[in-house]
Amino acid sequence: MTKLSNESTSQSMNRSKQTSKVKKIIIPIVILVATYILIQIIINNPPEANRGGSSAVAKISVETLALKPKQYPIVVNSFGTVQPRTSSVLVAQVSGEINEVSPQFRDGGFFEKGDVLVQLDDRDHRAEVKITQSSLLSAKQALLEEEARAKQALIDWERLGNGAQPNVLVLREPQLAAAQAEVLSAQANLDKAELLLERTKIVAPFAGRVLKKLVDLGRVVTSNTQLADIYAIDYVEIRLPINNKELSFIALPEEYRSVRNRIQGPSVEITSDLIGKQSWQGEIVRTEGAIDENSQQLYIVAQIDDPYDISNKGKVAPIKIGQYVNAAIVGKTIEQALVIPNSSIYQGSYVYIAENIDDETVLQRKEITIRWQNDKDAIIESGLSVGDELVLTALGQVSSGTPVEISGANAPAKSKLNKQQRNGNRGDGKRNPSDRKKRNKEGKQ
Repeated sequence: MTKLSNESTSQSMNRSKQTSKVKKIIIPIVILVATYILIQIIINNPPEANRGGSSAVAKISVETLALKPKQYPIVVNSFGTVQPRTSSVLVAQVSGEINEVSPQFRDGGFFEKGDVLVQLDDRDHRAEVKITQSSLLSAKQALLEEEARAKQALIDWERLGNGAQPNVLVLREPQLAAAQAEVLSAQANLDKAELLLERTKIVAPFAGRVLKKLVDLGRVVTSNTQLADIYAIDYVEIRLPINNKELSFIALPEEYRSVRNRIQGPSVEITSDLIGKQSWQGEIVRTEGAIDENSQQLYIVAQIDDPYDISNKGKVAPIKIGQYVNAAIVGKTIEQALVIPNSSIYQGSYVYIAENIDDETVLQRKEITIRWQNDKDAIIESGLSVGDELVLTALGQVSSGTPVEISGANAPAKSKLNKQQRNGNRGDGKRNPSDRKKRNKEGKQ
């Protein structure tokens, strides 16, 4: 009985082991088969992309300017400082004490030609004039006596009646010449004394203004003592440097050896904001004969006539010597000029224009050559043509061919959508089958 029971238990354990081995083999196989089936289902049933066509590319909105030829009067800008036409130093030519000065003999004082600016003590010189006058009278008396002696000598010679020709000594001609010389010398001394007396009055040599007074009342001066710095006021001048590239755009008033008449120069407007807004009208009067060694530029000279006339309008205060001013010189007028704003030029060498290529407006980069340029405009020599649509909108680094949309006054009327703008839609609102296939193919890829 016991033996039977043990056998039964042993068989039961064997069956249990075999069942466990079968499970270990079957479960992995089932997992592999299920995984394979799932992979096949996924491969055979890919997800379908439910999306519309590609969105339209965003375009840059730009403003343009249609280029047209026009007349362009060139104005050349320059600068300089105001200088007097003539400046000089007022110098005493005689010695003496200053006992009188003119009310206008002061820094900035105006005077007219012939005005007495300084009066020196002239008593010594008046005394010298009287002395020379007396010497002249004595010399004239001696001359009269000698002339009488000469006449008497001739009468005596003729009375002798010998018929011979008298010599110069008989007629006292040397003595007469000496007496005449004494008169001339005395007259010269008188003229010199009167001139020195006249020079005790320091007279203005021209209409001008005192730049700096150097002496005053009571000062004892000697010959060649400097009394004041003065300058003429009939007109002032300004030396203006001209850029070498702009010389051909100005009608320069050149002078030639064979032509005495000066060629009239262009007009110029002189402005300054030293004391409010000031302006003067002037003229270019001459061109200097040499290139400045320091700047290697040619200078021209502008002239302002009667700059201190109070009746001239446009002045808050009279112009000052040494004042810094700006000059706008009227240049030549360029015919059929292509003018563009400087703001549209990049790195001084190229611009962008808008062109229509295959029913689409795109940017095109154009290299340009500038003929003339100021702070605002530039005249183009080459690189652009009449009718080009110049892009005015500021752009960064943009490549040629970039699609753009013109806005502003030059924007074209809206037309039908092109193929790219339709996004694959037909006019009836339905999807184009060929476009749908193309999109599905792109989605699978």
